[in-house]
Amino acid sequence: MNPLVLGIESTCDETGVALVEGTELLVDVTASSMDQHARFGGIVPEVASRAHLEAFLPTLEEALTRAGRTLGDVDAVAVAAGPGLVGSLTVGNAAAKALALAIDRPLYGVNHVVGHAVVDELVHGEFPDRVMSLVVSGGHTSLLLIEGSAVRVRELGHTLDDAAGEAFDKVGRLLGLPYPGGPHIDRLAREGDPTAIPFPRALTAPKFREKHAYDFSFSGLKTAVARWVEAERDAGREIPLADVAASFADAVADVLVMKTLDACREHDVETLVIGGGFSANSQLREMAAARGEAAGIDVRIPPIRYCTDNGAMIAALGSAVARRGDPASSLDYGVDSSMPLTTVAV
Repeated sequence: MNPLVLGIESTCDETGVALVEGTELLVDVTASSMDQHARFGGIVPEVASRAHLEAFLPTLEEALTRAGRTLGDVDAVAVAAGPGLVGSLTVGNAAAKALALAIDRPLYGVNHVVGHAVVDELVHGEFPDRVMSLVVSGGHTSLLLIEGSAVRVRELGHTLDDAAGEAFDKVGRLLGLPYPGGPHIDRLAREGDPTAIPFPRALTAPKFREKHAYDFSFSGLKTAVARWVEAERDAGREIPLADVAASFADAVADVLVMKTLDACREHDVETLVIGGGFSANSQLREMAAARGEAAGIDVRIPPIRYCTDNGAMIAALGSAVARRGDPASSLDYGVDSSMPLTTVAV
């Protein structure tokens, strides 16, 4: 069965609508309110919610038009029910429930973070029986063991403080770069020396092996960058932005890849999927590909267009849930801003 699934994403500042048939993406349309948040240096929840209200219908209409389909063609509706911003989630889920009720189709409230992993099925095909997934973004850094094409998800580790993307934005602000800082640091890092400054690799010492083997921490790294920059400025020296960016980016990628490949070996998993907005980072992509090949692990990273929040990831997960025959979500469920990653669908 290859149902035509309409996917709706509204967890943060992107309004995404997509249509997926089986594992084939027909259309993916995204409206972003990022420009409205840039002057604040971060996401403003009230602004994001209002933007979703204004963007949803035009985005839906554009998606249907581009795909040459109507709402009557849709077999199921999928929507990100969490985790995310409560206001943003509420707008998207209210719209999804109204659509499902109006066209009398099943509704699947699915997990946004798991969607970041499962979207890879649209690019590289269905998952094998067991995959490891590293989901890295501005709000999440999680290591997931996925069994049976998203039938079961086990969270092996997560960030104890800042997510990887969040740390990049904070360091970008520290270095005087525009928001969001991630892409700007990535570009600078390509011109710098990643070995110039020995920034720390948190939670990698042997003493953390038992309790935090697969957990991450980037707050201390961010502080180390701040102290190094402050010391250089106090000494009257010019800050080598490219070297700072390269050394910082290398420290983040090193820890992410090191712990993830350790988890693959420990759990005898041969396929690694990396997803989420931060998976667009060039250092992470290159390091994961090189080290994965050396370790005999198949590393799957979707193209950058699939990495940021989008409707395709929600439609892909909705399709996977529908294809395995799970019951639809009840229309009276509530959104969950802190939805456990072991909950694939509500």
